[in-house]
Amino acid sequence: ISSRKKKVHLRSSSCLVRPGCLCSLSPLATVVFCSASKSRAPKSQIEHRKSTAIADGRLSASAGSRHFKIFAAADGFGEPLKDAVVAHLRAHPSVADVVDLGVDKYYAAAAAVARGVSSSAPDPALESRGVVVCGTGAGVTIFANKYPGVYATHCSSAADAVNTRSINACNVLALSGMATPPEAAFAIADAWLATPFRAPCPASGDAPWPEDIQKFLDAAPGEMASIPEGPAAPPAPDSACAICCLRKGMEFEPVDIMPGGEMRIVRESPTSAYVRFKAGSVEPAHHHTFGHDLVVIKGKKKVWNLTKKESYGLVDGDFLFTPAGDVHRVKYLEDTEFFIRWDGHWDIFLDEDLETARNAIDAELGVVDSEK
Repeated sequence: ISSRKKKVHLRSSSCLVRPGCLCSLSPLATVVFCSASKSRAPKSQIEHRKSTAIADGRLSASAGSRHFKIFAAADGFGEPLKDAVVAHLRAHPSVADVVDLGVDKYYAAAAAVARGVSSSAPDPALESRGVVVCGTGAGVTIFANKYPGVYATHCSSAADAVNTRSINACNVLALSGMATPPEAAFAIADAWLATPFRAPCPASGDAPWPEDIQKFLDAAPGEMASIPEGPAAPPAPDSACAICCLRKGMEFEPVDIMPGGEMRIVRESPTSAYVRFKAGSVEPAHHHTFGHDLVVIKGKKKVWNLTKKESYGLVDGDFLFTPAGDVHRVKYLEDTEFFIRWDGHWDIFLDEDLETARNAIDAELGVVDSEK
């Protein structure tokens, strides 16, 4: 067997140097080995890397030096396990405080814990974390992760807890109330508390990570924080009104008997239409065989119901019903668009000419102006 050393670049789901470790995170592993046996970095080099990592704060030399404030909550399926874990954590030497937020729907329980963790100010002496429990552990994980700065993971073993702390900086532990016994949950919680982010590789006797993975872990927090919460909202249309969007591109026909007006009929019998008038336009007194509902899309108009001797000022979004046969005239104070629907087919009967209408409106508005 040849003993020549070879340098091999490979993509692998497991580390050839330390089987079972998480070096698969490295997109391109570089391994130096003999064809007959694997080799690893000299012990002196490993110790140097480890001492350097501890010195610059990437690793914690003592798990007992950290203290935690834990927010906890559960749904009905997770309540018994949550209560047991809360009691266990309150007796844990590294836990300074446990805030039991009680029981609620799984998404509400997850949100309560995530808010507590997300809103906690950074404190090197007291790290805020969370524990959430539901039937499967999946639902609370999904909803907790909706909050910024929360990294929730469902763990079913102590090994899961070690890995998600070391690699993912998990700060909210999710547990399954139906599948995880209390003793297993205690072991998971203990491992989760004891493992710092970027901890040494657990499958290789706590040897430091290779340099490429260590660089990845060092850069991960900042890169994760820089990723936006979701895609940017699409640009808002010119108008968010569904009616406005529907009438865009329609061809309007002038209303010959009422200068300044145009209409687009979109349905016959009962008739529905979009109508628009230019500012200053006037509708002479008139009536219809059928009553009609009117909604102002945009603009400003004033309507005089001469039959009822009432007047109405209408602006964006206002609604007005005019009964069949009621005589009414209109003045448009701004460019105005509205949607109108008659109870039957559309018709119109003029009760005065345009000049008479203008004179009456000017007189009416003149009286109003003098009283202001």
